[in-house]
Formats: sequence, C-alpha cells, structure tokens
Amino acid sequence: MTLMSIIIWLIIGAIAGWLAGVIMRGVGFGLLGNIVVGIVGAIVGGYVLGALGVSLGSGFISDIAGAVIGAVILLFIIGLIKRA
Repeated sequence: MTLMSIIIWLIIGAIAGWLAGVIMRGVGFGLLGNIVVGIVGAIVGGYVLGALGVSLGSGFISDIAGAVIGAVILLFIIGLIKRA
C-alpha cells in the first residue's frame, strides 16, 4: 500500500462519510468522524453490493457511491441500535 493509496482512501472516506451524514441526519460528523464512517461504509458497501451481485463499475465516483451506500447502511443500523 503506497502513500498515494492511503491518501485516496482518506479522501474517499471523508467524502462518503460527509455525504452519508447529510443523507441520514442532515449534518456531518467532523473530518475524522466522516473519514471513519466513510471507510467502514466502504467495507460494508463492498460486502453488501458484492453479496447482491451489484457492480457499480470502477473509478473514483463508483468508489464513492459504494462507500456512501455502505455508510448510509451503517448509520441506519447505528440509529436502530441507539433507539433500542
């Protein structure tokens, strides 16, 4: 893993976390929170989309889209757990 790939992961995580925060609550979680939510969301999104047989293609935009989908799922589950 090169330094450039780590920087790209951080950028994708920040964008995806911020977008998921806007979609789910209307606010972000700060830079570090957005990065964490986005990276974990990318893992969740990759697993869920792969299990469903859905391919978004390749490239920066499709990586962000998959990470946002996973981050929204993650925030939805966290919201359910907090209410219980």
